[in-house]
Amino acid sequence: MVNYRSPARTAFVVFNTIFLSLTAIACIIPFIHLLAISFSGSSAVAAGKVVFWPVDLTTVSYEFAFRGGKFLPALWVSIWRVLLGVIVNLALIVITAYPLSKNKDKVFGRNIYMMYFVVTIIINGGLIPTYILVTKMGLLNSIWALILPGALPIFSMIIVMNFMRGLPEEIEQAAMIDGAGVFDTLFRVMLPLLTPALATVGLFSVVSHWNDWFSGLIYMQDSKNYPLQTYLHTLIIDFEEVIRMAQGDTAKILAYMNVRTGRAAQLFLATIPVLLVYPFIQKYFTTGLVLGSVKG
Repeated sequence: MVNYRSPARTAFVVFNTIFLSLTAIACIIPFIHLLAISFSGSSAVAAGKVVFWPVDLTTVSYEFAFRGGKFLPALWVSIWRVLLGVIVNLALIVITAYPLSKNKDKVFGRNIYMMYFVVTIIINGGLIPTYILVTKMGLLNSIWALILPGALPIFSMIIVMNFMRGLPEEIEQAAMIDGAGVFDTLFRVMLPLLTPALATVGLFSVVSHWNDWFSGLIYMQDSKNYPLQTYLHTLIIDFEEVIRMAQGDTAKILAYMNVRTGRAAQLFLATIPVLLVYPFIQKYFTTGLVLGSVKG
């Protein structure tokens, strides 16, 4: 059977393809330029000779990232934060979304709880009350200060809740008939079926924790405990001071680089982890996002 495509449909497909291609190119070009600057000599960058290919190829900016400064300790803090943060987020999302996915006649006060969670999306406690709470709990300068204030992402919880509501009730009923309790049903039956939804909200959680710089600036009193994005934020502002205060081997490295090459190298390194994670969960992303938005 030959599929007929109307002229309007053909025009839309062509326009959509061109538009998305141009958008992709516009997103890729800055990364290519950033990579070229990071591998270029300081004089070539200062003269504006670098566009899409390195000039006076050198790796001193990356040597500084790995040998000097606080890049590697900050990277470790961010990795540790992402690992703990994603685990906490997913655990709380699952155990919260499961009862809320039931009808109100099965869970007492279901609508009240749901309203409570939805209100927190619109109205939060504010920066100062949150800071006071974190301080009173003794979490300042601790990795948990970066995780616990956002331990339950409500939007992600709603996605997983709606995904659960779209699953056949017969699966859960069959498990109950076989003698499974509530927790057995959740963790042995329902949880394996939630892979697309959990992959989707897991990606949200990874990106959120990885890109957050403001929390580290507020809750970390010692710069040694800064996560990577907070460190990069301060570095972009104070890189000239870093160069001026450098000593020993670090000073020798910095003599062959400037502010732009150093910033470019460290910013590019900071994007690599997310770029590596996304391809592995891409196949689940669209499915989880679409199915998680079917039912309200």
